[in-house]
Amino acid sequence: MRAMRYLAAVCVGLAALGVAGAGEAATPTRGTVTDTARSVSWSGGPFVTANTTGTALDQPDCTVPTSCDDFALHVGTPAGYGDAHALTITVQWPLAAADFDLYVLDAAGSVVGSSASSADPETVVLPPTTGDYTVRVVPFAPAGQSYSATATLTDKPADPAPGTATPPGFGVYPAPSSLADANNAGEPSIGTNWKSGASLYQAYLSTYKVTFDDSSSPATATWKDVSASLANGCAAGSTVSLDPILFTDSHTGRTFQSQLTGANSLTCWTDDDGTSWNPSTGGGIPSGVDHQTIGGGPFSATGVGPLPGTTYPNAVYYCSQDIATAFCAVSRDGGTTFGAGVPTYSLLDCGGLHGHVKVAPDGTAYLPNKSCGSTSAVAVSGDNGTSWTVRSVPGSTPGDSDPAVGIGANGTTYFGYVGADGRPAVATSRDKGATWTDLQPVGLEAGIKNAVFPAMVAGDDDRAAFAFLGTPTGGNYQDQATFTGIWHLYVATTYDGGRTWQTSDATPNDPVQRGSICTGGTTCGDDRNLLDFMDVQVDKAGRIEVGFADGCIDACVTHPAQNGRDAYATIARQSSGKTLFAASDPLPDLTVSGFTVGKSKSGLTASVTVKNVGGAKATGFGTQVTDNGSVVGTTASTTLAPGASTTLTYSWKAARGSHSVLASVDPANTVREADEGDNKAVRTVTK
Repeated sequence: MRAMRYLAAVCVGLAALGVAGAGEAATPTRGTVTDTARSVSWSGGPFVTANTTGTALDQPDCTVPTSCDDFALHVGTPAGYGDAHALTITVQWPLAAADFDLYVLDAAGSVVGSSASSADPETVVLPPTTGDYTVRVVPFAPAGQSYSATATLTDKPADPAPGTATPPGFGVYPAPSSLADANNAGEPSIGTNWKSGASLYQAYLSTYKVTFDDSSSPATATWKDVSASLANGCAAGSTVSLDPILFTDSHTGRTFQSQLTGANSLTCWTDDDGTSWNPSTGGGIPSGVDHQTIGGGPFSATGVGPLPGTTYPNAVYYCSQDIATAFCAVSRDGGTTFGAGVPTYSLLDCGGLHGHVKVAPDGTAYLPNKSCGSTSAVAVSGDNGTSWTVRSVPGSTPGDSDPAVGIGANGTTYFGYVGADGRPAVATSRDKGATWTDLQPVGLEAGIKNAVFPAMVAGDDDRAAFAFLGTPTGGNYQDQATFTGIWHLYVATTYDGGRTWQTSDATPNDPVQRGSICTGGTTCGDDRNLLDFMDVQVDKAGRIEVGFADGCIDACVTHPAQNGRDAYATIARQSSGKTLFAASDPLPDLTVSGFTVGKSKSGLTASVTVKNVGGAKATGFGTQVTDNGSVVGTTASTTLAPGASTTLTYSWKAARGSHSVLASVDPANTVREADEGDNKAVRTVTK
């Protein structure tokens, strides 16, 4: 990311040669915000000389005159003010192609917040803690521009209540250590083949096929290296890479693995989970130099469809980032060849890097971007990649991690991102990104204050999962010297169309990282071991599968000082709870687990034990006893949790002779069960 920003800065700087003027001090040089005077503004510039030293250092070098512009900010707030307020600092400038960076330092000179992306404006959101701060504006690619800045004490919106659904549980499956690249899995991708049931995982140059055996509990996993090679049909596969990516079209079963070369990609595809591979041209021309993504889905009814004679039913997209724009190319023959690269946006529209391309069931394609002006956004194509429109997500703010999109079965679109305040958040659109609703933070139950690597997937239209790495530790999570947060993998789920979310800790006993995580690009220290993203998909049964790199293994798990900065190939797979497909939800299973009939002086007695042996709560069912076909006892509405049981007793008058006594649970069939055939038991007794 920062390498690309450096090249962009060079281009903008060359374009700005000949512009007169020198950087000026901030005007005014200092200011104060309080709970009664909540905003202060200042400006600086114009600036001509670029300062790109922040690409190589935690902080930029400000020793050269006009290379940085400092504003002294005093914050004065009463105790508890931060519960409902935040300190929001923004810096903006007139020319979209220019770029300034923003750093906030405390009185000791430590960075407490930064926004060093390509966003315009750059925004930092911090707790409004009383103290003295330095707001540092850096002309990364100034192009002769001046900047304007504000520091404001803003009202925080009330956090929504978490959803009431039970969060799903997860099992964690690390790759065998014998596999090549098992501990070299930064920026992993995962795909699920609904035809074969296999999952595919990309760890750098290695492609793994993972099969799960659900006949035991917990399920077991088998990993196999199925990487592309000359021997299995694709000589370009698994040879060299600047960035790896994998995509499986779940419906067709076709998997693509792509290795970035800088000008394009070495791409191979398989229809048999890696037993054999086929070569591809890689991507479109022109093509970006970084951050490629492959996705696919049905062709839109609007736009050019498949090539004549092509049997593959779906479109395949290859998108990548260039210095000043991003391109998407479409394959109309199943990924063997790609058409020309089409610009999706330029620096005049968006400055941040894009996330992974996703295609809706109706063929609409979405390319999320973390920084389009003052918000995150999606670039949307409804004509099979011929044209693209940028649609912002109002209320969102640019962050350091690429956002993600998940698309439901009927087109509901879920947008997951990490905002300028470091917290994970979601928004929902039901009109292809034209408008957004239910924007809200997630992870509230876990107290998440910092998050990275948002990844999103949807199943049924009203169900989606949002995976991210999170920590309840606040502050500057990229400060390698002082940040001590413990990171886990979290998954937030919605079962009501994005109105409410509930969050699971998928790795409660095993940190994914200790300390800082750098999202600042290739110039980071060893805390960039996980690189820039992870991935989440859904299998045919609706189970959530997260492909992530585990940065804390072996001694690191239990000994905080032993932080190896690993990147171990790992899958977190849903093991309990509602899935993303209602048809696969766990169901209750009511059974008569115990039934005895005895004699009394006046008749007969029965003891009936009802148990729920299924995986979900049973509500609103009754129990009934009949004697020779006549009802002699009933119990009205009952509720049983999974594994719970209740014992009911009945007595009635009975004549001498033979009696066939039948106990029935849920005789009216009001409860949908996993097994409707085990609800009855019969006993015969002679009085």
